[in-house]
Amino acid sequence: MIRDIVIVRHPVTVCVPVNHKVTLSVRAEGSGILNYQWFTDNEEVCGGTQADLIIKAQKTQLYVCRVNDSFCNCVFSEWVKVKVLDIDKSGLPVQWQGEPHIAVNPKPQTVQQGAKLTLRCVAFGNPAPHYQWYRNGQPLQDKTSDTLQIDRATAEHRGSYLCSVSNVLKERWTEPVDVDIVQNDHLPCAAPTATDKVALLIGNLNYSNHPGLMAPIMDVHQLANLLQQLGFRVVSLLDLTREEMLAAIDKFIQLLDRGVYGLFYYAGHGYECSGRNYLVAVDAPQPYRPENCVCVQRVMLSMQKRQTALSVILLDTCRKWYNQDCIPSAIMPLGPSGNTVYGYATCEDAEAYEVQDGGKSTGIFTKYLNKHILQSEKVTHVLEKVSEDLGREPLVTGKQAVEIKHTLKEPRSLADPVRTTGHTRELHLRDACWRRANALPGKKRLMFLCGVEVEVSFSALFSNVLVAFATVKTTGPRTQDCSIALSSKPVLEDTFSGPDRSDDMDNLLFKTSNNPDYTLRLCALQKLKESLIIKVDLHYTHTESKLRLTESLQVDIGKPLVASCKLYKINHTVTACKQEGASAQTMGNISSTKPPLHQTQDVPCRPFTRKAECAAKVAVTRSNEPEENDENELQDFTFGH
Repeated sequence: MIRDIVIVRHPVTVCVPVNHKVTLSVRAEGSGILNYQWFTDNEEVCGGTQADLIIKAQKTQLYVCRVNDSFCNCVFSEWVKVKVLDIDKSGLPVQWQGEPHIAVNPKPQTVQQGAKLTLRCVAFGNPAPHYQWYRNGQPLQDKTSDTLQIDRATAEHRGSYLCSVSNVLKERWTEPVDVDIVQNDHLPCAAPTATDKVALLIGNLNYSNHPGLMAPIMDVHQLANLLQQLGFRVVSLLDLTREEMLAAIDKFIQLLDRGVYGLFYYAGHGYECSGRNYLVAVDAPQPYRPENCVCVQRVMLSMQKRQTALSVILLDTCRKWYNQDCIPSAIMPLGPSGNTVYGYATCEDAEAYEVQDGGKSTGIFTKYLNKHILQSEKVTHVLEKVSEDLGREPLVTGKQAVEIKHTLKEPRSLADPVRTTGHTRELHLRDACWRRANALPGKKRLMFLCGVEVEVSFSALFSNVLVAFATVKTTGPRTQDCSIALSSKPVLEDTFSGPDRSDDMDNLLFKTSNNPDYTLRLCALQKLKESLIIKVDLHYTHTESKLRLTESLQVDIGKPLVASCKLYKINHTVTACKQEGASAQTMGNISSTKPPLHQTQDVPCRPFTRKAECAAKVAVTRSNEPEENDENELQDFTFGH
């Protein structure tokens, strides 16, 4: 019996970038062997005689497939369109599977009442995406194309607009944009907004093979607090190895997206080579190679690829030149995206300084950065004020001068508001990831057998430095002279205590504590691979027997703060930078009499460099143009002894 040909799966319309490879598919059932012939614009496609047609999309065209059997029966599939857009496709994943990818976002607008309002959103998709526009969170009826057009705008059309873009694979949302309807001829520019603000701050000070620093503690802590006031989600980390720096930067990049403001700050040793800036990790050997450090231009390149609305890198580090007679690496430029800002603490082939005055330490650049950063001005204007103040600083006259490089094409400020109307899935993911990296353990109340009650609480000085406080809340009926000791399992080394360490971390502790009976500082949480156990030892004298007794209880606080991000998972070549097995130290009897690192007793205020000495250097004249998109590093680059 001869069966009719039935097409069980029709091809689907797609929207792709130019030169993208597309597969159109049809599936049919019938009697005997079925033959296929594809057509475009009523012409046969040469070689298109299979159920699957693979084409390299060059221009927008219509396609249809004819299916016939040996009994002179034939049917045609539905017509489908291969829509080709010759627009920016940066950010499209290499292994793109067809999920919606927004290539053009709508823009904020201010239009005159009675004029035409047009908002446009364009997305790639396979199948072609479906559009649904929203105003103030409510879907707009019949507004289901990539362009929303209102011929005569009135006051009721004022509001926040966004568009949902979806196909069978996924749903995406544009960032919300504001539309204002005005009645006069003066059309003010819409104020820039961010869909989110994310900042990663890294301070390296306790180096294994290079001079230690002091100021990054206060620099990072104070800047983190100020950025939080500006609405940034901040992760602040101290003393990272190269592998840990790369892992933290990778997590930071994942939090960036279209419309997000991203800020990366580093304080520590650094240098410049072939127009590139390198950040020296705490485990960098002496002498070091580029592969022991982190290339700043790679960080900016990764930020640009995420299509951020503003990408800022602030470097409080030296830029001395080393080995400039080597062959420069190849530069693979990224198409100019704009809104990138570099703020350097010093100019090329110069050093950046920190200053210690008594117990206070600060990088001179960051000192003035923190003074101005809360101002609601264009970010480059803020950096210009920093430059002017630093230029008047007598300690570094003729030694250090701020340098600013940027491609800012909009008046964006770090104080710009965040528009969260119509929360997107990406925003929820960023929020969950950030909260996980900053989650503090809750307070714990422990009741000992002797009747003593102890409260254990926690505070985060940095995202990888946790402080545990223990306080006796009530004493038992037969106890006196109670004292507490805290310890951790596994043991986490306190790298900020000792005769050669700065007092700055201790000063932060005194500001955050409320006279606890015992304080335990837990550092380098990024290395934690298991749950952290806090052991509480209670020592007391029994009032009747007069014996000195001890009771112990334990608290499991899981993986707090950045430990939950598991940065160690890509940490394959980390070298230990401090001796293992050191116990965590109490902060109950901290001495504040030791001199700061590098401080001389007869000089009350003196600047010290953030240059990591490596080897003999040869300085040469180089271009002042920023090479922002350095993609390759010389693996055979070595420093002389």
